[in-house]
Amino acid sequence: MAQVAITVNGSEPGNAFPTMILGSAAAACGHDVTLFFSPGGSPLMVKGELEKIRDEKIKGMPDIVELYDGLCVLGGKVMLCELALTAKDLKAEDMREEVEIVGATTFISSLPDSTISFSF
Repeated sequence: MAQVAITVNGSEPGNAFPTMILGSAAAACGHDVTLFFSPGGSPLMVKGELEKIRDEKIKGMPDIVELYDGLCVLGGKVMLCELALTAKDLKAEDMREEVEIVGATTFISSLPDSTISFSF
């Protein structure tokens, strides 16, 4: 199966939905999926933020928390750039449980055979 890398550069619903839809779909197809949240996308991984997007009930869009949970259950990896902690004044303990805080080098080196990549 393919290695799928998705980088997330923004924290708006327009960044979150494609990330979770394509990520969960790729995981459901049996691909190895890694999400990497840059400082710009990092607020999405603060506990409660995906729930806020879900509560907006954006017409025609699926439950974003279910997509995220499904991705994680299927073995998807969620990485957050360590620079986000200082750049966005965030705390590691405020992140969702599945989030691994890493440097960009760790993200890149974890995907030596990445064949599919997206950026939102």
